[in-house]
Amino acid sequence: MTAAPTVAPVRTDHAAGADRTRGAAGGAPGVRALLLCGAVAGPLWAAVALTQAATRTGFDLTRHPLSALSNGGLGWLQITNFLIAGALTVAGAAGLRRTLAGKPGGRWAPRLVRTYGLGVIAAGALVMDPAGGFPVGTPDSMPPSLSWHAVGHLLAGTVSFTALIAACYVLGRHFARTGSRGRAVASRAAGTALLIGDGWAMTGGPAGSLTLAIGAITAMVWVSAVAADRLR
Repeated sequence: MTAAPTVAPVRTDHAAGADRTRGAAGGAPGVRALLLCGAVAGPLWAAVALTQAATRTGFDLTRHPLSALSNGGLGWLQITNFLIAGALTVAGAAGLRRTLAGKPGGRWAPRLVRTYGLGVIAAGALVMDPAGGFPVGTPDSMPPSLSWHAVGHLLAGTVSFTALIAACYVLGRHFARTGSRGRAVASRAAGTALLIGDGWAMTGGPAGSLTLAIGAITAMVWVSAVAADRLR
């Protein structure tokens, strides 16, 4: 007797395409390097900024925003922190663009993350004015007028925070549409934390700089966590 020929199972275009996407995007060394940059950006910025906040003389996180660390003799540390974290974020956005292509939010989430990263770079290049007694020797009040670079810093921060909040909400929609409800809730919560923290700081409420720091770090680290998740 002649054995019946073995027929290989037919793969659907959808399944084959999904495997090609995982292999070409998530597995490509170049894309993995970009995603790794994004995964490092948020935790690195937070670690460097908080270490300075805890060790620099005269700095009080309940009174001074983390951006104020760019002033003084050691201000170059925070300026460098901004520039490096921003560049890493822009690179991470490129990785997200490739791995989220064709998926819900795959167009706008990377664009918003890139805008947020560019804003971080601008905030590093444009230093806010000394105020509120920091660095030590600065009058314990706000300056009577803002320098051009301080105005630029505020504008860069506004653009960056707005883009970061929007990115968190767009990523929340992405996760909701793809069935990851827990991640969807976490993403929206991160965006809301920054929205509330920034709004409270703008009203001049007590410990406004602290609530802003909590919100900003929460959102920044969440975007990094999403990039790390794409690495898998």
